Amino acid sequence: MAKALRLAFVADIHHGENSFTKMGAHALPLMAEFRRFVAQARPDAVIDLGDRISDCDHATDLRLEQEVAEAFSAIAAPRFHLCGNHDRDHLSVAENEAILGQKLGHRIIDLGDWRLVLWAADSKIHRPGGFVLQEADLLWLAATVNAADRPLAIMSHVPISGHGQTGNYYFERNPEFSTYPGAERARAVLRQAKVPVVCLSGHVHWNTLTTVDGIPHLTLQSLTESFTTLPEPAGSWGLLELDETITWTVHGKDPFSARIEAAETLRRWMTPLQPFHEHPELRLRHLALAAE
Repeated sequence: MAKALRLAFVADIHHGENSFTKMGAHALPLMAEFRRFVAQARPDAVIDLGDRISDCDHATDLRLEQEVAEAFSAIAAPRFHLCGNHDRDHLSVAENEAILGQKLGHRIIDLGDWRLVLWAADSKIHRPGGFVLQEADLLWLAATVNAADRPLAIMSHVPISGHGQTGNYYFERNPEFSTYPGAERARAVLRQAKVPVVCLSGHVHWNTLTTVDGIPHLTLQSLTESFTTLPEPAGSWGLLELDETITWTVHGKDPFSARIEAAETLRRWMTPLQPFHEHPELRLRHLALAAE
């Protein structure tokens, strides 16, 4: 049996000034702890899901991003980064690429028996308007899913599961900023997969597992978030182990774990029932009851 692929994740580092419940002043010390974890766990790759900083202005953001890049530089394992919305408020993708020393567009990396898909869909919050799911990003994802000849681990900054935000400090009252408008189109793309799929994102600052059409969508708690762990930051990072089983473990003060058989992610669900008042059988039953 092939050795399980091991991937270490960190999300929403938010280096910078403390902001709301984001304890950005703790970011660099917590990154030192993450580096020690990576050195001990010896993963095959490290993935940063974006929002490395809490944005301020162009000059400050350049400095903050450089400091986070330096914190990553001591990691020996292959590293892959995504841009979050805070990385894009005042900086371009090209500026982030120059700081991190790698391209940050869509990428496909084959590791062992799995294919890593870094889906770099536009993560900038446009004002006004919010997130925009670009057609080119959706088409790239569709082509990648349709061409897959091995299981896919799909990473993005913004989740596309459409999961509820009740209880979320940031998004319960702002759900439109928790995902893309039109995210159901991306989920429809994933439904066409003929190989096992797991999706992993950051952005929403809590640990979740949402299964849609048999496909698990995981979100990772922020490194510096505190709304679930007051008065301390969560100090969260994750380890994803992939073989015939998908094993997800979140370390820190907000622990979480999940174990899923990869083959089960191929089980598609029935199309959800139409609204009750539109269903012919239910309408007839309602009319019959009304006539009694």
